[in-house]
Amino acid sequence: MPQQLLKNGIIQSGARDVRRAAQALAADVPALLAPLARVAYNYNWVWHPDGEQIFRDIDAYRWRLCRQNPVRFLQEAPERSLERAAADRSLVARAEALRQHLEDDLNRPPSDDGIPPEHPVAFFCAEFGLHRSMPVYSGGLGALAGDILKEASDRALPMVGIGLLYRQGYFHQRIDVTGMQHEYWYGTDPERRPAARITTEDGEPIAVRVPIWGEDVKVHVWRVDVGRVPLFLLDTELPENNPRQRFITARLYDGNREIRLAQYALLGAGGVRVLRALDIEPSIIHMNEGHPAAATIELVRREMKAGASFNEACERVRRKVVFTTHTPVPAGNETYSAREFETVFPNVAKAMGVDMENMLRLGRIWPDNRDEPPGMTALAIRMSRSTNGVSRIHGGISRRMWQALFPGSSVENVPISYVTNGAHLPSWIAPPLRRLLDRYLVEGWHEQKKVTDPATWEAVEDIPDEELWAVRNELSNRLIGWVRSQSVTDRLTRGDSMDYVLKAAQTLDPNVLTLGFARRLATYKRLHLIVQDPQRVLRLLEGPCPIQFLFAGRAHPRDEEAKRMLQKMFELKNDPRVGGRVAFLEDYDMGVASLMVAGCDVWLNLPRPPLEASGTSGMKAAFNGTINLSVLDGWWAEAFDGSNGWGIDGAEDPNAGAKDARDAKAFYDIMEHEVVPLFYDRDANGIPRGWIKRMKACIRTIAPRFGATRMVDDYVRKIYNASR
Repeated sequence: MPQQLLKNGIIQSGARDVRRAAQALAADVPALLAPLARVAYNYNWVWHPDGEQIFRDIDAYRWRLCRQNPVRFLQEAPERSLERAAADRSLVARAEALRQHLEDDLNRPPSDDGIPPEHPVAFFCAEFGLHRSMPVYSGGLGALAGDILKEASDRALPMVGIGLLYRQGYFHQRIDVTGMQHEYWYGTDPERRPAARITTEDGEPIAVRVPIWGEDVKVHVWRVDVGRVPLFLLDTELPENNPRQRFITARLYDGNREIRLAQYALLGAGGVRVLRALDIEPSIIHMNEGHPAAATIELVRREMKAGASFNEACERVRRKVVFTTHTPVPAGNETYSAREFETVFPNVAKAMGVDMENMLRLGRIWPDNRDEPPGMTALAIRMSRSTNGVSRIHGGISRRMWQALFPGSSVENVPISYVTNGAHLPSWIAPPLRRLLDRYLVEGWHEQKKVTDPATWEAVEDIPDEELWAVRNELSNRLIGWVRSQSVTDRLTRGDSMDYVLKAAQTLDPNVLTLGFARRLATYKRLHLIVQDPQRVLRLLEGPCPIQFLFAGRAHPRDEEAKRMLQKMFELKNDPRVGGRVAFLEDYDMGVASLMVAGCDVWLNLPRPPLEASGTSGMKAAFNGTINLSVLDGWWAEAFDGSNGWGIDGAEDPNAGAKDARDAKAFYDIMEHEVVPLFYDRDANGIPRGWIKRMKACIRTIAPRFGATRMVDDYVRKIYNASR
């Protein structure tokens, strides 16, 4: 790699374009606020303690209208707000401090983790959840990918991300008066987001061509900076492309199977071509889920073009590719017919000089079975040197699921390991709690060597109960205040009666025990268990020690069963006891998630075992002292110790109805006999000492083990540097 493409170990391809975009933005704001233009074009601000607050302090109302998009905010903020901020010496000093923090971070040397800066890890994923202002994500997979890039930046690990720039993103959600979900999309302009189109020295956009449908699709590339890590997003919305080609990067997880397969071809094969166009030769390609598996086909084509045989090329590719599988749910391991593959990839096999059947064999569990549809996960596993699940249980499930790919191996000997997911603690811990931890934990507690040390977190026990409870009340007030306002808007939009519209705003109380349930709405998540016994639910809502329930999530547009499950939750809405104690929060995204994981008292998760591969929302909640009540599946089976939350039996049962009934009963029993009494048991000063003890255990035991630092440590040690 030419040395000019590296600076302090950071890939420079496209960095000039980001700087130019920031300079253009700086020219449109008062000179004293110009440092914020530089800050706006790097997502490092997201996990800085003063990052969001400084923009909010300029104009809180406009910040909300811009959905916390710093580039659009600085473009649209009223002149009087910017001038008032520029006259505030304290705010100007904070802006400069934020810019200096970013520059100091970028000037650090690269890590000594064994990854050469000139040959970084290339992390491929169909979605990246960095922040709500970059809507190229749908849920947990994207949030995890974003957290991995953030953690790689924190530890100065050489890494680049490869994804797609979805102009319409994931769908937006509206719920009608019956509880039925309706979807809509609208386009976004990347020029108004923290992204820059990468250009050549003469100012022309860098372009690559990717063969899809027997046609050359032209692709431009945008750079998004995530601290020290560049994320490269591929974009086909170009006038040179025809409408079908332009639509490839329109919508994340589009419902049209052929478009979706074209997206995966673009992500995988196109991503490899983009890396070459940018003169980046990665030492490792990490495929996060099966969507980018076509990267391996493009790599094989390159090796064969250089003279290798098909088998030699496959073996060479395997040496540099690692794969993480995320789901034991069949719908998450997509397969396509031979005809569908031949339609999207008609010229690939011919260009490689091999028969199409040889290509299809790579994606079949049973290569010789021509009736078996090839799949992205099978292709990814077969073409990787390493495969891992995302929790201890999921690793075992994956070995069982994919045993047939390893003939002669017992389940125990199938070479699929696991790295339990983690969440990026600085991004997800609420600022008031972070300030409290700064006072009681060792200095620099959030740094790499300290944050994973359990001894660092022992000091949580020294925090006075009164101070921790005060922070909990602050976070609860923030959440409930927002929900009171948002519930009015959501219900008016649905067309509900005015009595129902105002009920939550008048009744929701930050001092009432608040349960949160927020995640992708799939049937195996079992949201319906909460209303399995309506009378017990109503007694919990209206009792002398009441609860209130906030839930959110989006069902895939084609998942009719999940939509009906959501409707079932609305069947009780006309009961006068429900409208003021239960609120559904529409159009769930990372912004809503950050409020909920910090402000709820209990985080609820009721998946059908063993279908929860890992789960990360509960980790984010735990960082904030929100206590988990969850089925012992995925990550919670590793985290639960009896003192830091509540667990429901995670045993598998082929009789789904019987399992649902038992788990619903267990949920009600735990709520009635343990959770509610503990929360409302107060001393003479109104402090729930027993509850706070469990909050402290939650933070102390979960933060060091389930942060992204430990997760990336595991990837570096067990996956990237193993067998090299």
